[in-house]
Amino acid sequence: MQTSTTQKIYLGELNHTPLGDLRFAASDLGLLAIEWATAQPELDAFLLKLKRPVEVNQFKVKPYAQAVREYLQGKRRPFDLPIEWAALTPFQQKALRAVYKIPYGETRTYQEIAIAIGHPHAPRAVGRANATNPMPLVIPCHRVLGTDGKLHGYGGGTGLPTKAWLLKLEGAL
Repeated sequence: MQTSTTQKIYLGELNHTPLGDLRFAASDLGLLAIEWATAQPELDAFLLKLKRPVEVNQFKVKPYAQAVREYLQGKRRPFDLPIEWAALTPFQQKALRAVYKIPYGETRTYQEIAIAIGHPHAPRAVGRANATNPMPLVIPCHRVLGTDGKLHGYGGGTGLPTKAWLLKLEGAL
C-alpha cells in the first residue's frame, strides 16, 4: 500500500454552486482540500507543500463534489467522507477534528474548541488552525464563533457573508 507521501493527488471541480465555483483535491486516502476557484493560488501553494504527483481526475473527486453539492442544496447534513488528516500538522489535526465534530446547525467558540482539545489558553491557535483549514464546508470552520458569540473571520468565498450564509443554511443564525 502507498503511504500518504507517495499518494497521487487528484483534482476536480464543482461549478455553479450558490457560493461560487469550487476546486477539490483528494487522494485514494481521502479529501485533501476544497478551495474557491477565485483562490486557486492558495490551493496550488497547499498542494505544492505536499510534494506529490498531481493529476486532473474529476471521477476521483466526484463523491466529494456530490456531497458538497447536496450540502449546499440543504439535502445533506453530516459528511461521512474519508479525510486524509495526515496532510495537516498535529495541532491542525487536533483542532480541526474537534471542529469536524460540531453538529450541523450548532456552533462553538474558539475558546470552547481550545478547551475541548486540551489547550484552554490557545483560542488564537485554534483560530489560526481554522484560518488554514484546507477543507472548509466539510470541516465546518464556519460553525466556530468568537468568544463574544459573533462572527469572526472566514477566508472562503466572500468572507463573513459566506460564513453567515452557511450558518443560515443550517439554521444556526
